[in-house]
Amino acid sequence: MSGTRPTIRAEAIVVAAGASRRAGTDKLSAEIAGRPLLRWTLEALAASPVIARMVVVTAGDRVAELRGAAWLPDTVVSVVAGGGRRHESVATGVDELVRLGASDDSVVLVHDGARPVVTPALVEAIADATARHGAAIPVVPVAETIKRLDGELVGATVDREGLALAQTPQGARLGLLRAAFGRFPPGGLRNWTDEAALLEACSIPVHAIDGHPANFKVTLAADLDRAAGALGARQALVGFGHDGHPFGPGEPLALGGIEIAGAPRLQGHSDGDAALHAVADALLGAAGLGDLGRLFPSDERTPRGVPSSDLLTTVVARLGEAGYRAGSVDVTIVAARPRLGGRLDEMRDRIADLLGLPRERVSVKASTGNLDGAEGAGRSISARAVAVVERSR
Repeated sequence: MSGTRPTIRAEAIVVAAGASRRAGTDKLSAEIAGRPLLRWTLEALAASPVIARMVVVTAGDRVAELRGAAWLPDTVVSVVAGGGRRHESVATGVDELVRLGASDDSVVLVHDGARPVVTPALVEAIADATARHGAAIPVVPVAETIKRLDGELVGATVDREGLALAQTPQGARLGLLRAAFGRFPPGGLRNWTDEAALLEACSIPVHAIDGHPANFKVTLAADLDRAAGALGARQALVGFGHDGHPFGPGEPLALGGIEIAGAPRLQGHSDGDAALHAVADALLGAAGLGDLGRLFPSDERTPRGVPSSDLLTTVVARLGEAGYRAGSVDVTIVAARPRLGGRLDEMRDRIADLLGLPRERVSVKASTGNLDGAEGAGRSISARAVAVVERSR
């Protein structure tokens, strides 16, 4: 995909009104890494810059709860009650978009609430294909041999040539969807398992593009474990940071976000806090945002003596702008002097506050470095940090 920001803007309808009968549990509310599955799906869609607004269609008894959820992305503008069949729920979403002022030319993407691993690239590709062709869906080839069963016996082998598995989001111009629902109203006898089938029945051409094998739908209970693995691999990124400074004149020592009176300060353009510098570099590295030196050069562009807590606060803001947040941090300070054992919890608490993390997600340790090198000789202090960042949208 192009590295420039897409110009297409799309409306999205997220269908989340199912009963989860095959899963045997309420899959949309099932927690994955501390978040309900539906939240993962909505945040995945919201991460795409082509999504202008989202309408969530859910079960009637969940509307109030979902409307009040603090975690809803800002792009969710409405939560409405759906019907007992997908056909009815999508029609409700279409009606809501019309009420909100969407035009017939609007690109509308309909997505399953139980597909949390959709990528921004696929969302953009479907929106683009829909804008060009009027209607589009993502498909993946059928990889396995297909059998038609006759009870418990194999009745026939189905030729898979030309067959594909349909995914979501499925796109269509709003006017095409309205025309299709006008011909086949949601209260009718016929039912449609996806939007493409409805459009096909109206002789409206549907363009197929390549989907993604990872964009699966959580249908069975075992799929929740698969989703947890996929989301965990995508959301957690790890970075490493290292910094060190020699002792200089003056005091106090700035280290780990606190001041230690009676200990000499560290030389540096800023206040020389090696621990916070290592944390900042680890966070930037995990998110692929460069390093602290590029963000704050050691020249007139960075105020001399600036508190390293200010630098780290700026790094946290940069992470947020890029769609990331700190997940956890582990810091090791190497110093023969001063003795730090009694101040490590204070450093941990300060770093946790700066990163907006609970205390248990921050660890600060100290080592003498086996009295080796400049640190062991008491001439300098260095710090190493490992940081995990998570996608926030």
